[in-house]
Amino acid sequence: MHLYNAWLPPPVAEETVKEAESFSAVVRSVRGLWRPDDPDSVYATLKWISVVELFIKAKSEVSLVDVKGLTEFGFDMFYASQNKLYAQVRWGSFLVKLLKKHGKKLALTVPWRPLYDTLICTHFTRSTGPEGWRLRQRHFETVTSLVRSCRKFFPAGSALEIWSEFRASMENPWHNSSFEGSGFIRLFLPMNPENLDYFTSDWIKECLGLWDLVPNCQFWDIQWAFVFARCIKNCESIDWEPFLPVLFSRYLNMFEVPVSNANGSYPFPLEVHRNTRFLFSSKMGSPAKAIAKSIVRLLKPGGLAQENFERLANLLEQYYHPSNGGRWSYSLERFLRHLVIVFQKRLQYEHLSTNNKRKPEQCLGKLERSSFVKTVLKLIDRGQYSKNESLAETVAVATSMLAYVEPSLVLPFIASRFHLALETTTATHQLKSAVTSVAFAGRALLLASVSAPIQTDNLGATDDSMELLRISLSNALFGMDANDPPKTLATMQLISSIFSNLAEVGASEEGPAFLHTISFSEWLDEFFCHLFSLLQHLEPSSVMNEGVQTSVTSGTFLVEDSPYYFCMLEILLGKLSRPLLNQSLRKISKFISRNVLPGATAEVGLLCCACVRSNPEEAAVQLIKPILMSINSSLKGTPVTGFGGRGASEASFSRKSTLSPALETSVEYHLKILAIAISYGGAVLVQYKDELKEAIASAFQAPSWKVNGAGDHVLRSLFGSLVLYYPIDQYKPFACQHGNSVLEEWGCSKSKENENNEHANLLPKWHIPTPEELFFANELLDLHLGSALDDLLRICQTKMHTDTGNEKEHLKVTLLRIYSSLQGVMSCLPDMRPTCKTKGNRDLDGSYFLIAGAVGSSVGSSELREKAAQDIHVACKYLLKERSDDSVLLMLVIRIMDALGNFGNLEYEEWSNHIQAWKLESAAIIEPPCNFIVSSHAPGKRRPRWALIDKAYMHNLWRCSQQAYHKFRTDSSLSPSEHMITLLDDLLNLSLHNYETVRLLAGRSLSMMLKRWPSLTAKCVLTLTGNLCDPKAPEHVILGSCSVLATQNVLRHLTTDAVSFSSFITGLLASSHHESLKAQKAITELFVKYNIHFSGISRSFFKNLDGQTNGSGFSNLVSQISSLSFDTNALHWRYNLMANRVLLLLTLSSRSQSNLSSKIIEESAAHFLRNLKSQLPQSRMLAISALNTLLQGAPHKNKSLGLEKNLSAGHLQVHSNSSLGGILSQIFKEEGFLTETLNSLSHVHIISDTESTSKGNHGSSSFQSLADKAITFFYFDFSASWPRTPSWISLLGGDTFYSNFARIFKRLVQECGTPILPELQSTLEEFSCAKERSKQCVAAEALAGILHSDVSGLTEAWDSWIVLYFQKVIGAPSVESIPEWAACIRYAVTGKGKYGTRVPLLRQRILDCLEKPLPQTLTTNVVTKRYAFLSVVLIEISPQRMSVKELEYHYRLMDELLDNLSHASAQVREVIGITLSVLCSNLRLSATFAHTHLPENGDNNMVESPQRDDWATILTDRASELAISIQSMESLADITDENGSINIEAQADVRRMETMFHFIISSLKSARSSYLLDIIVGLLYPVISLQETSNKDLTTLAKSAFELLKWRILSRPFLEKAVSVILSSANDPNWHTRFASLTYLRTFMYRHTFTLSNSEKQQIWKNIENLLVDNQVEVREHAAGVLASLMKGGDEWLSSDFRVRAYAVAQSIQKNRRQRNRGSGQSVASVHGAVLALAASVLSVPYDMPSWLPEHVTLLARFISEPSPVKSTVMKAVAEFRRTHADTWNIQKESFTEEQLEASPHPQFYLFILFTCLF
Repeated sequence: MHLYNAWLPPPVAEETVKEAESFSAVVRSVRGLWRPDDPDSVYATLKWISVVELFIKAKSEVSLVDVKGLTEFGFDMFYASQNKLYAQVRWGSFLVKLLKKHGKKLALTVPWRPLYDTLICTHFTRSTGPEGWRLRQRHFETVTSLVRSCRKFFPAGSALEIWSEFRASMENPWHNSSFEGSGFIRLFLPMNPENLDYFTSDWIKECLGLWDLVPNCQFWDIQWAFVFARCIKNCESIDWEPFLPVLFSRYLNMFEVPVSNANGSYPFPLEVHRNTRFLFSSKMGSPAKAIAKSIVRLLKPGGLAQENFERLANLLEQYYHPSNGGRWSYSLERFLRHLVIVFQKRLQYEHLSTNNKRKPEQCLGKLERSSFVKTVLKLIDRGQYSKNESLAETVAVATSMLAYVEPSLVLPFIASRFHLALETTTATHQLKSAVTSVAFAGRALLLASVSAPIQTDNLGATDDSMELLRISLSNALFGMDANDPPKTLATMQLISSIFSNLAEVGASEEGPAFLHTISFSEWLDEFFCHLFSLLQHLEPSSVMNEGVQTSVTSGTFLVEDSPYYFCMLEILLGKLSRPLLNQSLRKISKFISRNVLPGATAEVGLLCCACVRSNPEEAAVQLIKPILMSINSSLKGTPVTGFGGRGASEASFSRKSTLSPALETSVEYHLKILAIAISYGGAVLVQYKDELKEAIASAFQAPSWKVNGAGDHVLRSLFGSLVLYYPIDQYKPFACQHGNSVLEEWGCSKSKENENNEHANLLPKWHIPTPEELFFANELLDLHLGSALDDLLRICQTKMHTDTGNEKEHLKVTLLRIYSSLQGVMSCLPDMRPTCKTKGNRDLDGSYFLIAGAVGSSVGSSELREKAAQDIHVACKYLLKERSDDSVLLMLVIRIMDALGNFGNLEYEEWSNHIQAWKLESAAIIEPPCNFIVSSHAPGKRRPRWALIDKAYMHNLWRCSQQAYHKFRTDSSLSPSEHMITLLDDLLNLSLHNYETVRLLAGRSLSMMLKRWPSLTAKCVLTLTGNLCDPKAPEHVILGSCSVLATQNVLRHLTTDAVSFSSFITGLLASSHHESLKAQKAITELFVKYNIHFSGISRSFFKNLDGQTNGSGFSNLVSQISSLSFDTNALHWRYNLMANRVLLLLTLSSRSQSNLSSKIIEESAAHFLRNLKSQLPQSRMLAISALNTLLQGAPHKNKSLGLEKNLSAGHLQVHSNSSLGGILSQIFKEEGFLTETLNSLSHVHIISDTESTSKGNHGSSSFQSLADKAITFFYFDFSASWPRTPSWISLLGGDTFYSNFARIFKRLVQECGTPILPELQSTLEEFSCAKERSKQCVAAEALAGILHSDVSGLTEAWDSWIVLYFQKVIGAPSVESIPEWAACIRYAVTGKGKYGTRVPLLRQRILDCLEKPLPQTLTTNVVTKRYAFLSVVLIEISPQRMSVKELEYHYRLMDELLDNLSHASAQVREVIGITLSVLCSNLRLSATFAHTHLPENGDNNMVESPQRDDWATILTDRASELAISIQSMESLADITDENGSINIEAQADVRRMETMFHFIISSLKSARSSYLLDIIVGLLYPVISLQETSNKDLTTLAKSAFELLKWRILSRPFLEKAVSVILSSANDPNWHTRFASLTYLRTFMYRHTFTLSNSEKQQIWKNIENLLVDNQVEVREHAAGVLASLMKGGDEWLSSDFRVRAYAVAQSIQKNRRQRNRGSGQSVASVHGAVLALAASVLSVPYDMPSWLPEHVTLLARFISEPSPVKSTVMKAVAEFRRTHADTWNIQKESFTEEQLEASPHPQFYLFILFTCLF
């Protein structure tokens, strides 16, 4: 049994044994409802899902046989619910929960293919159903979650099948299918034991190759990172060592951080289509979790992973520092968090898991744990004082978790940082972080202080821990400051943490040494002094409004911001020994008696409550009794109203009689603190029953609403204290605490010890009400519920008051008494009895037991609750008639109705609030599963006993809220009590009230009631939709109706009830007469929500279509709505839009009904086609969505592309049986239809004068609101996405081409055939020649659809007129319309099928048309346009499936491009570079699939070309020589010769180089560079060397290419070539080239630090060192900066060697300076180089003070007297040293010795610089 169930209150725990049988009965019931012959019977099973989920959440002990049977049945239901999305969502999400709870115990086999088919059929095909996007989104999330849960059950061989299925989609890495494929691989690929044989080193190599194909794409990186993370975790047989350099290089570069002051993110990341991102979205925006998982799982004894991890941490640690925060801080924080979490999980698995299959040599030992913790501590040290709150908290949590793993490393670290924070004066915020760290590690510190020294490996660790605890506890009191909430809360966490670990304080002399050094008596006195001072200076943050009772615990930051304040008080007082507790009680009692603090009411009340919980008897005497006496004496003799239940007459009360403000404040304050104090008083309160009754009655009779409200809190609290179950002695240690240990043993809810019959010693003590308490509670019920109900009835029926003011006051107090009573007893007052439709009495409680749960002992009776409902109904009628404008009274009535009707809801709300508080659970009360301090491990987190008891208490609260909630929902023979129905009617009326607050409260309560009793929904819907139709209904009625109709319960009900659905739709569409803006907004929002959540319509709609005469039949409804959806009916445009949308929903819903589907679809398609020319923009947009969804486009599609010449249009028309095509063709032939339609669609394209892009997304944003978009767009719009390849060419930017428009024309041509093409011809020619660009956009979309339609007869149309039209488009001189015509051509040649490999019919003809050379007379704009068109065509070709013709085409085009590299026009050169990059990458990818390109029948007609095989050589040939030649041109004058004529060759060289830079930029931006790396590396020298030239255009391009190259990771063998090029550049004669090569080296070394060999690194370091003495000062200084950055995170062996040599050289120079005069010896460059080397060493360790640094700083300062540039270098270095060490100087200055400060020839000068100026 789970611990929380074992620890339930005894009366509830006894009942839990019946849950196993109850579960079996439920399983039998749900299985009995399914009838295989009726697929719709799946809906009948849905109501049981929430019932079955109860047993999962309740952690019930159930039979595994039943669980397995239910799981198998659940899968049957899931598969049987195809096309029933809502049913699949419900069953799918239930299966996910069931497998999460019981999956490890089940032996199942789940095939993967049906799950994949479900995803494909619903989300990746064109057969869009009518369901709303929110439901589809939930469906996708549910199915993907189910796949993740089922992967471990996939049968053997699944991994091979899944890889084979999706590997094919990744053949073309530049097609969207590859991104989808990677998403599916990550989602489906199983790595369970049955499939592990599939994963080998060769497979890993293949995956790494695939990963490298798409660089700088976050989506791609995340998918593969998670695949590798799972593989590394599960595939232990693979030797990962050879792959570590590549993997760690990937991991490092996935953190987009700024290297060398560069941008922190890739300039042109490859954006995956938004649909793919949406469908395969990761919960995190960064792959940090996957990286952390991989690194931790790669660690093993003797492995290289730890070394690589250390290097990674060295490189990243600088970005954790507060001064280096930025956008990247989030991913770094996640990385740190997951590193520690996964590390703990691995340790837990290796030490505790019963199925640990790891070999002992692979498990982490002491050395590996220590190394890991040391590395992580570097990151923690940097991030501890981060300005990013999330990172600072993660650091504190990580520190506490690691303290249990390696206390000898972590605890001294915590201590040093705490002392540092205490001494720091420049950054006081550090103290809060340091205190939090000590609080989180409190238990670790205590365990270390009492454990044997040998276990901490440090004899001084025990003393250090004790000292830290002593200092922190002593200093904590000063942290309680009303003006510094964060520090105050951190201090309270610290006190809670320390005392949570102690069994009892002050009980004995034994215990940790730090306890002996503190006199707890004195400490307590000081603690309470600070606490009382804090309370006296608090300011309240909320004010109570008249009529709305605020929570009794609303207060200041101590209560509202976190639970730490009350937690601290409870723990502290609960742990004190009896003498210390009595001392505390006396001090608190004195404070309360002398102070009235209205600003800290809740805080003082909680202080009293903590006292009562710790010792009720003593606290009652010291606190409760004095407070009661104070209240009663204060109210004695004051005016009374007679409304409090003691029967004083009205005549004795005058409304002018009031309490004085001071008395009112004092009484309210004391009543409220009393209410909080007695919350857990229990039996001790019975001895004060008379005083309590007197105080409550006096409070209700006082002439003050504030005092009445305070009395309400007391009564409510008193009831709870008397009748509820709650734990007592919660803070006492376990009864079986070993020996006299002063540290409390913490428990684990998952511990096996829970099953070892040790419960008797562990069980918490519960407050079980005694007979005396129940008698007292019943007395109070009679007094304040029974008699108050009588008073209420008397007021409403007899109108006993003549003064309306008195009547209002009497009603308020009476209703408040009723509400207080109901709130107090909660569900202890039995529920109303349901009505049984069948004859005979049944034991409802016995026969409908589901789960055990009770909040307390039963008081009162069902009859009392029913009487209350009856009387409240009378009062509600009276108030609505006589006092309908009194919101205070109405809201009280609604709250009473809610408490009466929504049985268990009060407990649920309390549980929800409690859960929210637990979400802030402090790491201070969590001990990780693995504890190496005392070598004790647990199966889960350990917590203090009080925390476990609190969770058990919450568990009981939740059980109680649910145990009766579902009892009667599953039995149709039961209906709600008649009293419940009257309450519901009253709430329905109140939900339409003219006050918004009343409406909202009533609507919320009504919604919860309908959820419990779904059978009552139909009646409400008919009433509310009737209001919408009613032209006389006022605004508030419409607002209330829409609010209730928009609830999930109602929307779900519309799916199952045909009458309600019909009423809802007609009511909505008939509500246009409501002219109020608010009403129209509410109606629109209701309709939008209905759209978003639409899940279909009732099956009963289709059973008897025309047999009904009342118009509710489906056909009647469709025709009725069709009549509303035309522009001509004078309906408001938004209602026209809604009618069209409903028509579309009905049409799509009818698809499953074959007997009427085709007719309705034909009529609807014709209707929406006509709507394309609608005058209403929104209706046009909806028509586009509708036609895209309705038209399948199959009838005229060419089935065999090889036979198109034999098929004529006439022949095809004869064989067509498409009646829909005929109908649509007739509409097309209507005079002027096409012109009007295209004209209307052109209006959607709103193009600004200043920009070349449309101001819209799918042509809507400009004129469509969010609400309109929700109506007009279908989910289909983002699952069938175009373009199917990434878009990256900025020249073709803009979104003026709408693919959904093109898709309409494509489907229309496919439906109607080629006869409609002549109709389009003249219109297209007219529009393409129009001056308005919007008309050209529509013409481009229409032509694209036609060209891609592939209908038979299309080739003839191409030959007859389309080709001429096409040539005219190419030859048009206009350049503005290039983007839309390029998109048109791209759409036309887009490959078909899932992978885009099927060639469209006209692609080759379009290619041939574009290949024809242009006349020489045409402008460069036309040339640019042609090459732009060619580039988009090449992008859409699938290289892996290229035909011989297409390959030939590529080579012919290559010849042309190579001949034009030096074209005279800059824009032509740019587009040639782009086209060339696409062409070359296509050829390279095609070559990897060379077998597909063999000539057919041995006939090789391939044109031989000298440039065919060596085009790559041609591109890079002479590149370096050209760069040197261009570089040598000092100005543009060098391009002219002596005679002043232009040097054509030099000009051609510059132009060629520009084209090559465009080629590089395009390759890198398009992510095609993986196949062109040899060319890119070959052009590396020109990029580096031409950073500074006299040609500005060339330099700009070189800089752009340079920025992109800095992000590119190079694999071998390209890496060797790159190193060679860079080293030669570093020795270039031109200093600009040397400077640029240093800039590139800084990022190059960072990106390749894991993949470069040691010899390569040494070469690079040597070259940079040589540049320290370069003859150009800029190069020298830059080299020093690069070396400093390399030393920050580089290889330590290189860094230390360099430091030693740099120090020796500088020391030698300084020595020579002393021996000889300054003029002799070294050159300025050599001295400057030595100083720069020294400065680089100093600046390589910002913020730290390693042992070698003081010597280096001192030596550096000695060069201050040298002339510039040496002097300026020293000044800058020392200034930077000062900036980075200022915060910690007080401690770090101790590292300098006196000798270092004195041994100098010029001490007064440089010491002044070093210390006076700096520190």
